[in-house]
Amino acid sequence: MRGVNRVMLIGNLGKDPDIQHLEGNIAVAKFSLATTETFKDRSGKLISQTEWHTVVLWRGLAELAQKYLHKGSLVYIEGRLRTRSWEDKEGNKKFATEVVGDNLIMLDKRSDGSNHSSASHDGIEGIGSSDTPIDEPSQDLPF
Repeated sequence: MRGVNRVMLIGNLGKDPDIQHLEGNIAVAKFSLATTETFKDRSGKLISQTEWHTVVLWRGLAELAQKYLHKGSLVYIEGRLRTRSWEDKEGNKKFATEVVGDNLIMLDKRSDGSNHSSASHDGIEGIGSSDTPIDEPSQDLPF
């Protein structure tokens, strides 16, 4: 039986995307995304729980994130989980679990009258997955 590795998140960016260009001018963007769930406890008190996720976007999606996303942006991210490991300077093994996004929809309403090249419906801007398959470099760069 095959497994399924699919993640869907709606949340706000915790910081502006960090963009790097790897060999071959391959763009990679990384940013934190906060998702918050709100519920009532047994006494009726409203409780909010925030989870922080690290999102990585490649190629065209990375460039679009650099151009249009900023701290606080509300986005829908669809992708898969990936766990990387590396050794730090002291030789300790480190792990990071990230969401590798292959679909991004900007959910912020437009604040200006400019036209963007992405699709728009009811104030929601969408950016689909990149045209080329995601072939990530074999390097594990903990940036």
